[in-house]
Amino acid sequence: MSAYTTVVVGTDGSPTSYLAVERAAAVARDSDAELVIVSAYTPATREDTADAEDALGAEAYQVRGWNPAEEALRTAEDKAAAAGARKVSTLAEDGAPADVLRKAVADRGADLLVVGNKGLNTLSGRILGSVPSDVARRSGVDVLIVHTT
Repeated sequence: MSAYTTVVVGTDGSPTSYLAVERAAAVARDSDAELVIVSAYTPATREDTADAEDALGAEAYQVRGWNPAEEALRTAEDKAAAAGARKVSTLAEDGAPADVLRKAVADRGADLLVVGNKGLNTLSGRILGSVPSDVARRSGVDVLIVHTT
């Protein structure tokens, strides 16, 4: 029996988050587990979209219907496949990152959550909190915090 059956990992599209995805993919590969790659986002307001359309002019089609989380997830899925993960799914959800990750863990019945350490050792992270510290305290499953910074 493998150690983990479902691994959830978060990405925000940053290079450091992709390091966490690659580590999660390796764990999922070694455990023959499903890998769920999650990206939290906040949708653009209509005003933000209108401003972007005005700035882009003829290229405005690039803004309509585009969600940056989707692009981050496509890249993360490619990186997970390159790292050998065989069962991969993605999820983009509106909300705060720690909340979205905890919800994904609960909804998917995950037994491991993987996050990068970004923000963990910063002054603002210590005062205001960070995604890694929040999920480590409140996720209810094993948490792997990958040294990514």
